[in-house]
Amino acid sequence: MRIGELARRSGVSPRSLRYYEEQGLLASRRTAGGHREYGPLALERVERIQCLFAAGLSSGTIYELLPCIYAQERGDPAPDLLDNLREERERIKASVDRLQRTLATLDTVIDDHT
Repeated sequence: MRIGELARRSGVSPRSLRYYEEQGLLASRRTAGGHREYGPLALERVERIQCLFAAGLSSGTIYELLPCIYAQERGDPAPDLLDNLREERERIKASVDRLQRTLATLDTVIDDHT
């Protein structure tokens, strides 16, 4: 699929998709006319990248992590990457815990006033 279609289907701007390519997070091939063409798994990969960015991971961390996620690129993560991922996981878990406490507080207020 071309960049416009991938942007439309993923909800990610063409500019962001080009940035993902520049960072080595996403690959395309060029047609004879110079247009970007993405493979059938590109949509899922973009969605995964978006989730990782939303969780607060940097493009550099995502770059190191993606080969560990996808079987066709499978690699063993470097020990320092695993340490970094453990730290990221703890940071995300703490954030989720805070959000759950906030939800509980909101639920209490809503329940008390309905």
